[in-house]
Amino acid sequence: MQTSQKYPSSAGVHFYQQPLQGIYQISQSDRCDSSSQGTNISFEACKEQFFTLESCPEITGFMNCDSPSYGSVSSNRSPLSPQDSQSSHSDHHRSPENTYGSPISSLSSVDDGNELKHKLRELEISLLGLDESDIVDSCDNWGSSLRGAPPPSAKYDWNLIAENIPKLDLKQVLILCAQAVSDEDIPTARGWIDNILGKMVSVAGDPSQRLGAYLLEGLRARLELSGSLIYKALKCEQPTGKELMSYMHILYQICPYWKFAYISANAAIAEAMANESRIHIIDFQIAQGTQWHLLIQALAHRPGGPPFIRITGVDDSQSFHARGGGLEIVGERLSDFARSYGVPFEFHSAAMSGCEVERENLGVRPGEALAVNFPYVLHHMPDESVSTENHRDRLLRLVKSLSPKVVTLAEQESNTNTSPFFNRFMETLEYYTAMFESIDVACPRDDKKRISAEQHCVARDIVNMVACEGAERVERHELFGKWKLRFSMAGFKQWPLSSSVMTATQNLLRDFNHNYRLEQRDGALCLGWMKRALVTSSAWR
Repeated sequence: MQTSQKYPSSAGVHFYQQPLQGIYQISQSDRCDSSSQGTNISFEACKEQFFTLESCPEITGFMNCDSPSYGSVSSNRSPLSPQDSQSSHSDHHRSPENTYGSPISSLSSVDDGNELKHKLRELEISLLGLDESDIVDSCDNWGSSLRGAPPPSAKYDWNLIAENIPKLDLKQVLILCAQAVSDEDIPTARGWIDNILGKMVSVAGDPSQRLGAYLLEGLRARLELSGSLIYKALKCEQPTGKELMSYMHILYQICPYWKFAYISANAAIAEAMANESRIHIIDFQIAQGTQWHLLIQALAHRPGGPPFIRITGVDDSQSFHARGGGLEIVGERLSDFARSYGVPFEFHSAAMSGCEVERENLGVRPGEALAVNFPYVLHHMPDESVSTENHRDRLLRLVKSLSPKVVTLAEQESNTNTSPFFNRFMETLEYYTAMFESIDVACPRDDKKRISAEQHCVARDIVNMVACEGAERVERHELFGKWKLRFSMAGFKQWPLSSSVMTATQNLLRDFNHNYRLEQRDGALCLGWMKRALVTSSAWR
């Protein structure tokens, strides 16, 4: 995002970006149509460069990537064959705000360490050939590391473990590595990273292998660098705007998460503005502006004629890069679209980050009914855990002072804002396992465009959450219960979404896999994959 120097943004492209193409309808012909099988792919490692997201620019074929994280992994299953989904297993750290649970791993990120110790025992028994007394002693030493004393790591025979990689569970190895990083047991962490994990992950593998490649990069970055150096390391060369739009459109085709946010917000705004003749919409993540095409089209056919519509678009540097220009491009496209439907229209630009927005930047006028849209953007605002200015809550109070008729919010249902590193790693692992599984059923594993889309549109968010801290960690998601508290403290009351909003989103899911779940809960809509909640949409006034 284009923020003040005090609050830098993630270097990657975020979950909220919109594609340039039309965003409301997907036909089956739009989906990835490759039918090739999983392929054995060997990515050559280079000792001189560590960061996959820097070292692998645009993928135009299965080129050699100079990062050790892209190990040689074989995938023999058809990319469209039934998989053993991990998303429906245990219900991890349930909370009132997350009735789907957070299932992926058999380990809990909030347990007392006993389960992790048990898994470590199993690894030692099966791979290291220790007797029972050695296991007890080593686990006691490992347990002491949770209290600050680093455990011995000389007992690990990395060559022996590497020979037994087919017997290892990738998720459990990632967890053990993350625990070593958390405990500052650097020799053990480096052992897992340098000797084992690089051989278990692949950007063309199954969902766990693909996610593992990016989690490994985050773990490596966290070990290699710290503070501002980590953030600078993540600022690698970006694809061109045209390429980036193509990558984003791929994800937009195969995942319903963006459409869910846009369609539910549009339906809520249309309902709130049913009798208004002058409407002003403030979009805090305008991106390409195509979210508003369907709303303009619907209002054009309103009995009695269309209302006057004015849209204020708040911009950021990533949107600027993706569309290849500033907000004037968005304004021109929206104006042309509204004109084609005979809708009186005006566009106002606010080319700045939400952190920088003040009342005078929003062009509020008397006599206009105001709607405010927050699509996957508030979690980038630093809160009280990052800054005494607390832009997250400040912005909500500012919006409330404008007396809007409706405010729409869409956010990922994940808890990574103030979580300590290990808990945050577990949450990231579980959340994105579900997301990668949902991508997996829609697009072949060896599809080059899908690989590039994940790298450029998802991976950097993951690395940011794992590698960065403080102001440099801009991916700070909160569960709906916490957003509800923030909105209530700012003076808002929740506006329950009506059946028409539910119907609009249900119609959307007809084009997607049956494992997507839509639930109306606590006045909000929640979209999930199997048992894992992924996105929540709500309205406020």
